Amino acid sequence: MSFGPPLMIAVFGLPGTGKTTMAKLLAQHFGIKYYNTDKVRDRMDKRNEYDEEDKALIYDKMLDLTRSEIEKGKNVIVDGTFYKKKLRMRFMKLAHGYGASVRWIEVRAKEETVKKRVSEQRRYSEADYAVHLKIKTEFEPVEEPHIQLFSDQEESSDMVKKAINYIKQLRKTKSTKLSTPKRFPAPRKGYNLRRPISPG
Repeated sequence: MSFGPPLMIAVFGLPGTGKTTMAKLLAQHFGIKYYNTDKVRDRMDKRNEYDEEDKALIYDKMLDLTRSEIEKGKNVIVDGTFYKKKLRMRFMKLAHGYGASVRWIEVRAKEETVKKRVSEQRRYSEADYAVHLKIKTEFEPVEEPHIQLFSDQEESSDMVKKAINYIKQLRKTKSTKLSTPKRFPAPRKGYNLRRPISPG
């Protein structure tokens, strides 16, 4: 599959909704890197630390990792709650500054499903139901065009198909294959933020 300029796919949602599973499946399908806030938190020795300052550090690192791919013209997937508008805006500005397109994919699940999932041990995420509820109360409405997938109502394979079809709606200006990325220049000062293309 080919895209135009570099593409950033942002898979987001509350803890326990299944967003990481979705991000992994998409990364495997496209053969591209994906970065996850829980893994970054683990590598930074910040497990069980969810105050505003620590979360800001995690997203700063995520931004650096994302930049390292996009500045080389590579496509990348980022996986996190992205619960604040200012966080989403930072990633959008980064992507568009390099001429990259953005696709937002939200993964959701019913509360009873989430409660059960977060009660089970997970390798990287230690977010429990209390953390889920806290982030839920702080979650700011998503104004960016995006698709919603429901992990407790659909099979993973069907979710992936829907996500791929959504991503394919990107307007193609150049033929840039995932396996042969083109190097793009650093962002220009004073660039304008362009709104992602809404789904058809």
